[in-house]
Amino acid sequence: MTELTPEEAKERIEKLKELINEYRYARHVLNKELVPIEVEDSLKKELFDLEQKFPQFITPDSPTQRIGGAPLKEFKKVRHEIPMLSFNDAFSLEDLESWNERNLKLLEKDTAFDYYAELKIDGLAIKLIYEDGILTIGATRGDGYLGEDVTQNVKTIEAIPLKLLPIEKIIENLKKEGLSEDIIKHFEKGYPKKIEVRGEVFMHKIDFNKLNEERIKNNEVPFANPRNAAAGSLRQLDPKETAKRKLDSFAYDLVTDLGQKTHEEEHKILKAIGFKTNPHTKRCKDLNEVKEFRDYWEKHRDDLTFEIDGIVVLINQNDIFDKLGVVGKAPRGNSI
Repeated sequence: MTELTPEEAKERIEKLKELINEYRYARHVLNKELVPIEVEDSLKKELFDLEQKFPQFITPDSPTQRIGGAPLKEFKKVRHEIPMLSFNDAFSLEDLESWNERNLKLLEKDTAFDYYAELKIDGLAIKLIYEDGILTIGATRGDGYLGEDVTQNVKTIEAIPLKLLPIEKIIENLKKEGLSEDIIKHFEKGYPKKIEVRGEVFMHKIDFNKLNEERIKNNEVPFANPRNAAAGSLRQLDPKETAKRKLDSFAYDLVTDLGQKTHEEEHKILKAIGFKTNPHTKRCKDLNEVKEFRDYWEKHRDDLTFEIDGIVVLINQNDIFDKLGVVGKAPRGNSI
């Protein structure tokens, strides 16, 4: 085989990164297998070998950089510019109706809005910062104001993109979703300088059970539940240990203003730019539809591959959600 020049190697490396990310997106976000996993693995091996020969072309967004770096001595603290708030608890339809009544009293008469319902995944919240389309920070929620930098560990989770999709693909996806020109224009000149996304890291039931079997075999204390297992896995000082735990992630909140008017649009944008989102969500026109959503998943929660801790209900319209403000450490506009 003819030896590649540095220019040819750089071009091939970029092509390999693009292909691997495309296949990752299809497999983890769209639940489609464009090529057998063996093909994907062979491309990763080719990329690794090329980067070893031409280390000057290794970049933080390369798939080879998902698992790397020396074990940390401790996690650095990260201050959240916008607090990562918690949820109001609602244990019954009566609680939900009371929550709604309180909100209506704070709004002008005849204010029109609907709701957005999604499953409350039993995992732990994270924030992700992308600069010029590349993941630069992954942090835990902590106390809502101060979290821990777990970027090295977040990178091991295949569902989380190291780099957002190519701009042309993002624009194509946004148009397919029927999103407004006001949203699309944010990507017409390239990636926004900074995008903040929030989501959940969790462990599937099958992987949780395998992990506990392994721990029992090694005379270690098993985890009490998948949430504790996910939290413990994300806080491993050695990213190689985190990588073994097979964590997954759903993105559910777009903090950066990209022209979105509703929470539903945030989900569509997140999926369009490269994130895995929970497919089990619903825009609800009234509380009866919210109740139907809740009742359905109460009956079918065992059909899910992951554990849930109820549902989350939000005022769908972002301007109304923001207008309602915050009480204590929770926005008035959402409930579980």
